[in-house]
Amino acid sequence: MRQLLQISVTSFKMAFIELKANKLRTFLSLLGITIGIFCIVAVSTVLDSLEASIRTNVASLGSDVIYLSKWPWTDEGGEYKWWQYMNRPVLKVKDLKALESKAQTLRYSTLLYDKNNVTAKQNQYSVEGITCYAATPNFEKMQNFEIGMGRYFQPQELNGGNNMVVLGYDVKRELFPAGNPIGKTVSFMGRNFTVIGTMKKCGDNIAGFNFDRGLIISFFAAAGIEDVNSPNAGITLMAKAKPGFSSDDLSTESEGILRAEHKIEPGTKNDFSINKLSQITEQLNQVFGMINIVGKIIAIFSLLVGGFGIANIMFVTVKERTKIIGLKKAIGAKRIAILIEFLMEAVALCLFGGCIGIILVFMLALVFTYGMDFKVSLSLENIIYGISISTIIGIIAGFVPAYSASKMDPVVAIRSN
Repeated sequence: MRQLLQISVTSFKMAFIELKANKLRTFLSLLGITIGIFCIVAVSTVLDSLEASIRTNVASLGSDVIYLSKWPWTDEGGEYKWWQYMNRPVLKVKDLKALESKAQTLRYSTLLYDKNNVTAKQNQYSVEGITCYAATPNFEKMQNFEIGMGRYFQPQELNGGNNMVVLGYDVKRELFPAGNPIGKTVSFMGRNFTVIGTMKKCGDNIAGFNFDRGLIISFFAAAGIEDVNSPNAGITLMAKAKPGFSSDDLSTESEGILRAEHKIEPGTKNDFSINKLSQITEQLNQVFGMINIVGKIIAIFSLLVGGFGIANIMFVTVKERTKIIGLKKAIGAKRIAILIEFLMEAVALCLFGGCIGIILVFMLALVFTYGMDFKVSLSLENIIYGISISTIIGIIAGFVPAYSASKMDPVVAIRSN
């Protein structure tokens, strides 16, 4: 064991001597390994971070929330038949009341009207392209935003259709760059609204809400301005299950209640869709799976090129040290010692290339985290994964050159030029 350790240390030293002596040759040989390990570890790291972000997002919104609308989030078993969905009726306040009065599995529910591309103004400041979210009570209990300044609506304010507004983080920053907006007036959709609160920065969520570039008002205030029963109105009925009940339990009960409310005959398709966050996560998992496969295919080809490069540099190294190998064998070095020496050197070269690839992934993670506001973490598991692959490639690529070195005849080796 001690002898093996000495051989390993010597081999690693020889590998670094080789790096210094032939910098360009070694760099070109290691490039394939570096790119391959970078691809594998980068893909795994980004996908792991995306999955963690999605899980956190789903957990914050609640996996027990369903979203009822005329529009399905995904195709309902085949082609996305938008021309059929377009003719469906929008959900109304009476649907919300029917659900609240009859559903036994329901904890909270809210009706939401959203209008895109709204322009809000305040004195000389204006912000364009924002989304107005008009909700009934309980909306805040099913979404993951937090109030930064001021407060959220009281239920009676929402039900009364008061002209009050809660501003998103970016909207507040652009309309009130250097002041407290609470109590001030903001105009949009042809009406003046009093600011009662602002939201903390929260980013997009998996359900498609961007509260940073949005604002929240009462559903009934919006109904006094817009035709919320129009076929083109963006209406969503959100429902959250009671503790002890799943989203499937709530879906089944909600479907029966709305079918009865819409007087849909047995055997006839629903004129509404029940959407769940699990639908999005399933589709994203499929996409991530394809990205993972493509990334690994690219990485495999890079590793093959890198493996051939390492094998080539090791054959050259064996040839350059032929006389040294002969002398070592002449004074009693065993074949296994020679084989391990060159094998360890190949592994050391691959590990060096792999470490460069992992460092590049770490730098990429920093760019994503601090430059693009998306947290990417290089886990210990992925570091070990990259190092393990580097080691395996080194063993595979270095075995044949190491084996040929161990089989050399000492006399022939010493006499070689």
